[in-house]
Amino acid sequence: MLTKNDIGPQAYRDAMSHFAGHVHVATTDGPGGRRGATIIAACSVSDSPPMVLACLNRENPKNEPFLVNGRFALNTLSSHHQALASGFSGLTGLSPDERFALGEWDVISTGAPTLKDALAVFDCELVDHKDLATHRVLFGKVTGLRIGDNLQPLIYHDRSYHSL
Repeated sequence: MLTKNDIGPQAYRDAMSHFAGHVHVATTDGPGGRRGATIIAACSVSDSPPMVLACLNRENPKNEPFLVNGRFALNTLSSHHQALASGFSGLTGLSPDERFALGEWDVISTGAPTLKDALAVFDCELVDHKDLATHRVLFGKVTGLRIGDNLQPLIYHDRSYHSL
């Protein structure tokens, strides 16, 4: 029998650890500064016009450049990007310059840094955002696209990285 119970933050995180997600690095650059963050919560919104969404921790003031700059790139990682994912996760203590030194970057259309060897890159103009609980959902219209080699994706599951 199912019962209703209180769902605390730790119980929720434990349950979500069983949710496998593709690993991305969201990046931005512009008047608000350069920033990158490893994220799992991202997905397609529409193919006409092409739009994606990406979720960032809004309680981290270092994520403000995404709003100020009005642009972001969603860089989809493959299994060989594990060190890059760890670096951008914030858990390694790397400076922003050290994080970006872990990969080769260029720009496509918006000026946001795009990872040259990503599985896919969705370069986006920020068209909307919504703050909800601890996170900010960014909605981006894809203005630039790169499709990389079809390599094994980097997945995050059970609090660690895996390849599919």
